[in-house]
Amino acid sequence: MTWASDWWLSELERDPSYGNVVTPLLIEILDAQPGGTYLDLGCGEGQTMRVLVEAGMSVVGCDLDETLLPIAREIGPVVRCDLPDLSWLGDDTVDGAYASLVIEHLDDAAAMLLEAHRVVRSGGVLAVVVNHPMFAAPASGPIVDPDDGEVFWRWGRYLSGGRIVEPVGDSDITFYERPLADLLNMAADAGWVLEHMIERAIEQSGTVRQEEVPRLLAVRWGKR
Repeated sequence: MTWASDWWLSELERDPSYGNVVTPLLIEILDAQPGGTYLDLGCGEGQTMRVLVEAGMSVVGCDLDETLLPIAREIGPVVRCDLPDLSWLGDDTVDGAYASLVIEHLDDAAAMLLEAHRVVRSGGVLAVVVNHPMFAAPASGPIVDPDDGEVFWRWGRYLSGGRIVEPVGDSDITFYERPLADLLNMAADAGWVLEHMIERAIEQSGTVRQEEVPRLLAVRWGKR
């Protein structure tokens, strides 16, 4: 098992919010239509693929990890590719595309949005779930008033964003943090039209109260 797949599967096992919050949020924002064909950008082991296939959709997954792809292949067809490269897929091929916790790992997110726009048919959608840019900004985090326990949020380097490298086992995983405006403007420049957006908190045991702090951002765009 590669370090990346080992890290991802251990994250899924340790953190129930993936199955209980992240995947349902993706399904909610995608609003997939039965009988449609969807592209899972960075499908991993196929968690979201499984939910959609069981609901009557056709899903094609793509990912770079050679260990996770065989797991996803048990659910539906998959292609090994290095995002944002979708050159293996023709124009106007799928009814929609989605990416769950993937965009923040791509250096060239603008190219991903452009490629997704190319392969999705007119009238189709692109849905993404990302760590909320405010929550994930470098040096951001909660500040607790010691007198009354009120929680404030330190914005950190939200506007400037940056590249964060976190150690994972014997290697590293990279996060590219961008302010919300950058993500929305990149999508608009790629031709996407904003349809719906959701900001959601996640309450985690052992952390300070953050029920009013958006932890996840979900966005759906349409192709006209």
